[in-house]
Amino acid sequence: MVTLLWSAKGGSGTTVVASLLAFESSCPSLIIDLDGDVPAVLGMPEPERPGAVDWLVADGATSQLIDLVVDVDDNTAMLPRGRRPMPPLACSPQRWELLVGWARTWEQRHDGIVVIDAGTGVPDAALAAATDVRWLVTRACYLSLRGAAASEVRPTGVVLLAEAGRALRRRDVQRSLAAPVIAVIDVDPAVARSVDSGLLVSRAPRWIRRTLQRSHRDAVDPARVLRDGVAA
Repeated sequence: MVTLLWSAKGGSGTTVVASLLAFESSCPSLIIDLDGDVPAVLGMPEPERPGAVDWLVADGATSQLIDLVVDVDDNTAMLPRGRRPMPPLACSPQRWELLVGWARTWEQRHDGIVVIDAGTGVPDAALAAATDVRWLVTRACYLSLRGAAASEVRPTGVVLLAEAGRALRRRDVQRSLAAPVIAVIDVDPAVARSVDSGLLVSRAPRWIRRTLQRSHRDAVDPARVLRDGVAA
């Protein structure tokens, strides 16, 4: 089950959510970093090698991708972005399909999961169409929701960062995006401190870990999410 995460506005916590989702998996996991922030969030040095973007804009075979993967720990691996950001209009739909196809093969071979951090902005339509689960990470912010609602890429679920003082509520977010809120995460200063110190994986609040793990498990059955009241 290849899961794509993105946000419509910067500072929404997409990389934190993607990283914790990968690390909290009970099975082997691979995080594909298209934004370039995963090493910094995890307190890792920047990989001195090409990565996903370098492969996407070239014409190499999918067999080359495994050579670009970096082991993070015994259960988690990362395909880094590489040496450059994604240039506009540089990648064909076929390259996205090949990348996701390779990710799906990796899942099957390792009996694991793949999480793609697409960062800020609308992900490529071909990338979104090829993935199984599409999560928009957002705050209850009118500007963010307006941009996301106008996008042709539709989420299958929403991870909502809850903040005190916001006028919009979970039900408003669901209606504006026509997608269930599958997880609500309170904005917690402890998370920012753990990211700043490079200790996200070891110091993230346990309740956030449990929330993401449950939400990802339920993603295979959206009807179950609604029945259990997670998106009520």
